[in-house]
Amino acid sequence: MLNFVETLVRKSRRWISRSEWLVSLLGLERSRDTAAEPGLVLIQIDGLSRHQLERAVAQGNLPFLRHLLQKNRYHLHSLYSGMPSSTPAMTAELLYGVKGAVPAFSFYDPKTRDVFRMFDPHAAKEIERHLLEKGTPLLTGGSAYTAIYTGGAQESHFCAASTELGELFKKGRPGRVALLTILHLYSVLRIGVLLAVEFVLAVIDFIRGLIAGQDLWKELKFVPSRVGICILMRELATIGAKVDTARGLPIIYVDFIGYDEQSHRRGPTSRFAHWSLKGIDGAIKRIWKAAHRSPSREYDVWVFSDHGNEETLSYASEHGHTVSEAVARVLDRTVSVAQDHRGVQSKRMSSYMPRRQRDARDHQLTANLDEPSEPIIAAMGPIGHVYLNQPVDGEERRQIARALVEHADISTVLVAEGAATVRVWTREGEFTLPEQAGEVLAPNHPFFTEVTQDLIELCHHPNAGDFVISGWNRAGRCYTFPVETGAHGGPGLEETHAFALLPQDAPLPETTATHLRPLALRQAALNHLGRARRPSVPAPTLRRDARLTELRVMTYNVHSCVGIDGKLSPRRIARVIARYEPDIVALQEVDVGRLRTGSVDQAQIVARHLEMEYHFHPTIRIEEEAYGDCILSRLPMHLVKADVLPTLTRTGWGCGYVRSFGERLRQMTTLHARRNRDEPRNHNRNRSSLEPRGALWVTLDVGGASVHLINTHLGLRTRERLLQIGALLGPDWMGANGHPEPFIFCGDFNASPRSRLWRRCARKFRDVQVEATLHTPRGTWFGHYPIARIDHVFISPQIEVVRVDVGDDHLARVASDHRPLFAELRIPRP
Repeated sequence: MLNFVETLVRKSRRWISRSEWLVSLLGLERSRDTAAEPGLVLIQIDGLSRHQLERAVAQGNLPFLRHLLQKNRYHLHSLYSGMPSSTPAMTAELLYGVKGAVPAFSFYDPKTRDVFRMFDPHAAKEIERHLLEKGTPLLTGGSAYTAIYTGGAQESHFCAASTELGELFKKGRPGRVALLTILHLYSVLRIGVLLAVEFVLAVIDFIRGLIAGQDLWKELKFVPSRVGICILMRELATIGAKVDTARGLPIIYVDFIGYDEQSHRRGPTSRFAHWSLKGIDGAIKRIWKAAHRSPSREYDVWVFSDHGNEETLSYASEHGHTVSEAVARVLDRTVSVAQDHRGVQSKRMSSYMPRRQRDARDHQLTANLDEPSEPIIAAMGPIGHVYLNQPVDGEERRQIARALVEHADISTVLVAEGAATVRVWTREGEFTLPEQAGEVLAPNHPFFTEVTQDLIELCHHPNAGDFVISGWNRAGRCYTFPVETGAHGGPGLEETHAFALLPQDAPLPETTATHLRPLALRQAALNHLGRARRPSVPAPTLRRDARLTELRVMTYNVHSCVGIDGKLSPRRIARVIARYEPDIVALQEVDVGRLRTGSVDQAQIVARHLEMEYHFHPTIRIEEEAYGDCILSRLPMHLVKADVLPTLTRTGWGCGYVRSFGERLRQMTTLHARRNRDEPRNHNRNRSSLEPRGALWVTLDVGGASVHLINTHLGLRTRERLLQIGALLGPDWMGANGHPEPFIFCGDFNASPRSRLWRRCARKFRDVQVEATLHTPRGTWFGHYPIARIDHVFISPQIEVVRVDVGDDHLARVASDHRPLFAELRIPRP
């Protein structure tokens, strides 16, 4: 009955879902027959370092991300951004698998004789064309929002490399738009209120900037860009991502850029920057909920950042002149400047300025690039490139580099030498990479080796300048060349230290590194979607450690691998189990070859996914179909006994009970054959009291000790359960001898702790939920709202309880109508 109510509530919610209505009204294409297929939502918080993430979580600015960490078994990983530590380089590695795609956010391309600024559509399209030649796009068949590259997405919205809108925003006919506005009135009002609030905050920020001595025009131009990016684009991307989860697109990529824009303008630690994180956190929460309610796919949501931001000083503000003017003095000639004062014009909003205005600006910036007599400077952020118009010899090159440091007051100058060497000049002297990297980079850098190698590759990039100039300063605060308070692109500790917030069981590639990089995140995404070339499943690796004294046990009624959301998914059951890393698992209600669940061997699928051995015992077998209990183990396991349990006949207690499996099978064949034929998908029907019940007994080798374990699933009626527990405690099972060896008795008893059955078991065994310290016994049935504790793990007196847990993350709540019960036990040595 409760299953029916839960299913009805979920169907009703889908029927009134605004996203579902939007898909139908616009006639958007849906994925078909993919309910059990994996899907992935990638959410990028642009510019947020791990340190600032942890600070925001501690201060309460990211409550939903904290909820994921504490309640939903998410794990926080350090992510190295690569070099340069900028969005175009990091996302090229993530979306195409190409490292070091660009040498900076702004650079000169000698083939096209253009200065590329990666927010410009022309530059982004040209780089993406090269990426398609070198790598394979990750977002094939999916969608992308507010990104630099499309990543091969079927539909891209607000992306620099594709100014066209996807199907969602193209099909906005006036009548439909009016109807959708009415249906989404709450969202429209919400956007309006948030825009008003953000505009007021932007004006306050504008006034504070003027008081602090900032330029009036620059401050005024920042107001609309802040409002547009922090609110409007964020909300549109959120609505689009929710719609795409309802459609069942395989992969969805969203880049929230509000924090990064605020960090550039006011600094990564500023209150305004952290204020923007609250809105981003709410958007992530809405996307996460929509993804996990989607009937079209089994979505996972991964949250990560592309880089961090450093607190910086503006070179121009501190020195009274631009870096281009300083370099010009050193070179003693006119320099063609390709520099953008970031924060004056948002890097994303510039992609949507009128074409004439953009073309006029580009013409002004590149008007002199065809003149061979002028060197070129591309300096955006703390990394810049100086391109000379003629070759210079080694000694002259060194003289220019020293002059840039001494006279132009540039913190670091790098020049590529040889095949894999870089010469570096700083205020402390002249050094060589990689040999003297400790004199250039912070010695405590968490990614010291990789940063050194990537910095060398950056200087050898085909589009790198003759001189690479950097505001990085190991001894003090770093400089950025535009007018901004926060910046990224260099080798700093904050700007290279991003994060990845992933589910505990995310299929990351095996590595000895303590951190990830974008290539590893990409490989994990391919693994999750089943698009990676993976080796054949290995044979189970059994643990035979003689020193082993702890045993991790789980009992789980899997409800034929059908969740309370109606999805049939043995893979999801395996994921729930894998998150606890148990040594042995007792499963109940497992289907093998049954028509109603796709005629698959659920026991084998789950065991193969977990790389465990298993024993399956059918309590019902009709031709090729079977249903029963299963034990999986990664320890050496020996089957002692598998048999049916006695049950009441139709005439009741007084007429005795049936003990023969053959006799029961004859009674049940007609009933179950009719159920399979007439109601193959009705998993929610209460089973008859005549349903056969059974038990499975194995012994395990745990550190040299022989441990016994029985898995059972008892009947629904009180008399029937008492009859069955009497048999299990009797001479045919556990009562055969004293059993001085450790004993574990677990399963779905269909009996609460107040029952006679539980008290009878408690006379001989101990309940782990009662024995565990610092643990309050919790219910295991039903689903979202467990109201009864009917699944139990009983242990013999010599076993010690270390830890107990009842699955409470989202996956455990929906994968079955029962929650998994996990116990970590300490086994005495023999």
